[in-house]
Amino acid sequence: MSLFLINLLLAIAWAAVSASFTLANLVFGFVLSAVALYLIREQVGYVGYLTRSWRVISLVALFVYELILSAWRVVVLVLSPKMNVKPGIFAYPMRVDRDAEITLLANLITLTPGTLSVDVSEDRRTLYVHAIDCSDPDKMRRDIAEGFERKILEAFR
Repeated sequence: MSLFLINLLLAIAWAAVSASFTLANLVFGFVLSAVALYLIREQVGYVGYLTRSWRVISLVALFVYELILSAWRVVVLVLSPKMNVKPGIFAYPMRVDRDAEITLLANLITLTPGTLSVDVSEDRRTLYVHAIDCSDPDKMRRDIAEGFERKILEAFR
């Protein structure tokens, strides 16, 4: 059972015990339940949903930052008088191995201007990425590993 559902059930139990089903009392019961679940988090063995929510928000913030940064890079590249680019495809060895994580990583890369996820290997360990400027594929691999992939692993594991 998810911690959010447990928290909600405890809040309803609080309202039933206190015999007051007002919105203020339900919110108070929810906050009280969240504090109780936080105190026993080691016994429950789950990462709290608030922590997980924060990690997902952090992933979204990283995506927005990368989206703006890469869009700016593409604009500068396109508007420069001499386009000094080396487009190419590079192989990225993935640490993510679940279908949803692979899909999310591929989509985040594709939605970022200047890059496109082309294919995933049969063994699901390598992602092939096309870049508008593939002059330094090792740097691009590091950026993906330290950026999107790290945040995906933090958020969903």
